[in-house]
Amino acid sequence: MELKRVVVTGLGAITPIGNTLPETWDGLINGKSGAGPITHFDASKFKTQFACEVKNFVPTQHFDRKEARKYDLYTQYALVAAKEAVSDSNLDIENENLDKIGVIFAAGIGGIRTFEEETMGYDAERGPRFNPFFIPKMIADMGAGQISMMYGFRGPNFATVSACASSTNAIADAFNYIRLGKANAIVTGGAEAAISIAGVGGFNAMNALSTRNDSPETASRPFSASRDGFVMGEGSACLVLEELEHALARGAKIYCEIAGAGMSADAYHLTATHPDGLGAKLVMRNALEDAEMKPEQIDYVNVHGTSTPVGDPSEIKAITDVFGEHAYKLNISSTKSMSGHLLGAAGALETVVCILAIRDGIVPPTINHADGDEDPEFDTRLNLTFNKAQKREINVALSNTFGFGGHNASVIVKKFVK
Repeated sequence: MELKRVVVTGLGAITPIGNTLPETWDGLINGKSGAGPITHFDASKFKTQFACEVKNFVPTQHFDRKEARKYDLYTQYALVAAKEAVSDSNLDIENENLDKIGVIFAAGIGGIRTFEEETMGYDAERGPRFNPFFIPKMIADMGAGQISMMYGFRGPNFATVSACASSTNAIADAFNYIRLGKANAIVTGGAEAAISIAGVGGFNAMNALSTRNDSPETASRPFSASRDGFVMGEGSACLVLEELEHALARGAKIYCEIAGAGMSADAYHLTATHPDGLGAKLVMRNALEDAEMKPEQIDYVNVHGTSTPVGDPSEIKAITDVFGEHAYKLNISSTKSMSGHLLGAAGALETVVCILAIRDGIVPPTINHADGDEDPEFDTRLNLTFNKAQKREINVALSNTFGFGGHNASVIVKKFVK
């Protein structure tokens, strides 16, 4: 069976850097930090009192009041990003075969805010009085379900959940469904809204978050010696993937082509990556094999790069092992230094970053690196794109995401050549 080619025809995002894709991209290439004090709840007693929140988001500007009450915040973000991406794709919804358009949309955690609101209000003496929308708002597949209902898409429809690799897995699944002929187009990506009492409290209990409360904007500092944990983010990013001939037949704008995707497991630890990067090496090699590419063809790697003491070195070790001498010709950057870690939505946002980097010939930076804060674990010959965006022609880019539980996923995107 000959596999079909898959291209990207629409993009959308709502992030801590901007409430639209153009705002987000402009912020990222200009080194803008999305971090600041937490406003979603009173975090004054928490070890971490800051995060990368979406700014100035008013649900009733996107949904009527009754409709908005049916959606957890993560679903609201998913719908906003999907609207932007579908509009950007110029899909003619009225004349498309909606049986052949699907939605595969991720959430690593889902409606944790809804869960908190309902369960923290429980009164044992009064008895259970739960909102009838409690379960539909909370479950992690509802972003995918609501997007399909918004447009009437009746193709493959489900959510992927693999912690911080969730939305990269969603993109990989969408890619595979289309190239196997199971759909003409799939709306894919991820959304997350876990900056909440339980979300921050839980990650604090694991000592996973930065506690640099005196300087939130500089707290996420991947590859620097003083890094002390990740900064939580929220939001959504969305891509419209489409079978090439279907896209050409309707005269669609094509951003790039999906070249390949890989998956692997560390099979090592509940939360830590393998210290030698075994799973990370395997997932990148799997993606390269799937794309039928050699390491030397990659120009840019958007790394998982969460700014944790253990995670950053293991990923860089994996990159140097996989790419060999070519590692020193790569641009490598962690845009989490600006957006924070969007958890289940991280991979979708970072794949979008790779696509726009190819389009514009520019690599967004890894911010917050200071002179004198070099970590001897990182080879100084590597171009980690510190502090300032760099212009270069990018033909092929790779995005890495690694999740708790040892889940690894990588996707490779390349310039579209007919």
